[in-house]
Amino acid sequence: MPRAPLPTALRQPQQDKPLPTDQTAVGLQRACAERGQATSWVPYCACAGRVPEVMAAVAVGTRSLAGSGVPGLWGSGCRRLWALPAGLAAAAPPPAPPPSGSGALSPFDRRLKRKQKNWAALQAEPGKCDYLREEVGGRIADRVFDIPRTFPLALDVGSGRGYIAQHLTKDTVEKLVQVDIAENALKNTLESEVPTVSVVADEETLPFKENTFDLVVSSLSLHWVNDLPKAFREIHQVLKPDGVFIGAMFGGDTLYELRCSLQLAELEREGGFSPHVSPFTAVSDLGHLLSRAGFNTLTVDTDEIQVNYPGLFELMEDLQGMGESNCSWNRKPLLHRDTMLAAAAIYQEMYGNSDGSVPATFQIFYMIGWKFHESQAKPAKRGSATVSFGDLSKLGGFVSREKK
Repeated sequence: MPRAPLPTALRQPQQDKPLPTDQTAVGLQRACAERGQATSWVPYCACAGRVPEVMAAVAVGTRSLAGSGVPGLWGSGCRRLWALPAGLAAAAPPPAPPPSGSGALSPFDRRLKRKQKNWAALQAEPGKCDYLREEVGGRIADRVFDIPRTFPLALDVGSGRGYIAQHLTKDTVEKLVQVDIAENALKNTLESEVPTVSVVADEETLPFKENTFDLVVSSLSLHWVNDLPKAFREIHQVLKPDGVFIGAMFGGDTLYELRCSLQLAELEREGGFSPHVSPFTAVSDLGHLLSRAGFNTLTVDTDEIQVNYPGLFELMEDLQGMGESNCSWNRKPLLHRDTMLAAAAIYQEMYGNSDGSVPATFQIFYMIGWKFHESQAKPAKRGSATVSFGDLSKLGGFVSREKK
C-alpha cells in the first residue's frame, strides 16, 4: 500500500544543532530597538545539552493573538492550546499531584494520555496528523518483511489506529492482535488485509499468557510508559521462544528546537522554565534495557525525520492531533500569551528556514530483539578459532602473488 508523503519531510544525518551566534543576538537587539521594544538578556548554560551561550529572547510587544496568523487556533471553543494573560494564568490550578507510588518512578499521567489519544481519534479528520506515525509504521513493516518467515500470531503494542497493520500482508502475518489504552483509536482503525483483533489494555501490563506470540511490534508508543524495563519484560514474556520484537520510539533529540525555544522564552518572560517536552530515553540505554529483559541478538539504530511547519503554533496543533501532548506530572498547566508569542519568534529566528517555515526534528530509535531458542546461532567458544587475525595480514600478499 503506498504511503502518504510527509509534508516536506527530509531524512538528515545527525549533526550538532547550532545555537545563535553573537551576530544573531546583536541583530535581534537592533531589530527590537528599531521597533521601540525592549530586549532582555539572560545567561543560559544548558540548552538541551548544547554549548553554553548568552542568548537573547525576542520581545514580541504589541502583537496580539488575533493577529498571529494561525487560522482557527484561537477561536471560541478551542481545545488546542491554552494561553492566557499573566493575571488569569496566575490563578490557574496546578495539575493534580500523582497518586501514591508515583513521582520519579512514574513521570507520566497515564489517564491523561488516554484522554489525549481518545480525543485525537475522535477528530473529524484523524488521519490529517498521522503522517509521522504512518511513515514510522511503514518502516517497522519493512523490518518485518526482512525476516524470511511467516508469523502465525503477532501483537502490536500501542497500535493506535493500526499504523503498522495497514502495511502488513497475509503472507507475513496471519493474524494480528492490536493493543492500546485508547478505545476510540481501536474503534477507528485503518484498513488492513491482515485479520485483526482489538484489545483495550495498558502497554505496561499485557493481559496475555506467556509464550503466546511469534512477533511483537510497537511504533511510537513506548516513550509514554512509566516503567520501560517492565514493559520490555512483559513483551519478552508473551513472546514464544525464537520470537522477535521490533519496535520504534522517539529519541532524546526529538523536538529539540521546540524545547529550546520554549525554555528561552520562559526564562526571558517569567524568570524560569518548566518542562514542556517529555523526557526521552537515550540510545545508549536501550541495549542495556533490552538485554536485562532477556532479549538477545540485539540491533539498535537511529534515524531522524525532519518536518517543516509554517510556525510553532501549527507544530503544536499537529502534536495535539497526534495525541502527543505533554502528560508529565510536573507539566505547567497554562502558558502565558506573551511567552508563547516570544517562543514563536525565537523559534523562527534560531531555526527558521529561508522560505519562512520552521523545522521540527523527530529522532527515532529502532530496536530488534529475539527471545532465546536452542536453534538460534550461538557464538563460538573462546579459544576455538583456527585462524588468528595476524594471519589475515598475509592474505594481501598471497592474493597479489596469485594474480602475477
